[in-house]
Amino acid sequence: MRDAVVMAGKDLRIELRSRVATNQVAPFAVLVLILFAFALDPDRGVLARAAAGLFWVAVLFCALLAIQRAFTVEASDGARDNLRLSGLDPAAIFLGKAGAIAAELALLEVILGTGVVLLYNRSLHGPVLLVVTCALATIGLSAAGTVYGALAAGLRVRETLLPLLLLPVVAPVLLAATRASEAALGGTTGDGWPWVRLLGVFAVIYMAFGVVAFGPLLEESS
Repeated sequence: MRDAVVMAGKDLRIELRSRVATNQVAPFAVLVLILFAFALDPDRGVLARAAAGLFWVAVLFCALLAIQRAFTVEASDGARDNLRLSGLDPAAIFLGKAGAIAAELALLEVILGTGVVLLYNRSLHGPVLLVVTCALATIGLSAAGTVYGALAAGLRVRETLLPLLLLPVVAPVLLAATRASEAALGGTTGDGWPWVRLLGVFAVIYMAFGVVAFGPLLEESS
């Protein structure tokens, strides 16, 4: 666990110095929400009903950029080879990188959630449901993204290949998160908890798979 904390701290310090998430990714995601608002503004009812789905689409864009950033930085200076030879447990490396990506996504989700409330005129009826939904979905996205980010990291076409690999895998997470978020925003919180349980299942599966598979993936991508 200590190695995982060290790895997460390293990635977060790099992000704090570069401020890519706050200076580039967050404005891009907010711009996506604004464009959706302009496109659907003639029918405010449609915009309000689609708010949860549009939020998670924006989160997905942020996740793709954060994952690519996490592995591109290491590829540019040869740090991935040093990481492989460092003697750290691959499972700890996976947990650390996934944790750092999850922390970045959590910050971006707060920004995007505020944008959804302000731009789409939605009120929050189930805060506990929404927080649990975002937490589990973020874990699932980060775990799956870390696995497939490592898989694509050693390839020249990684920027194109990563979305193609990741989107089919995280589609169930996005669907469940959207349904649960709709329930939290619409006041029918009882309808959202079955989707939350599904999100929990996906989070456990992706985390377990990452812990087991990240070592071989790290070797192959080096």
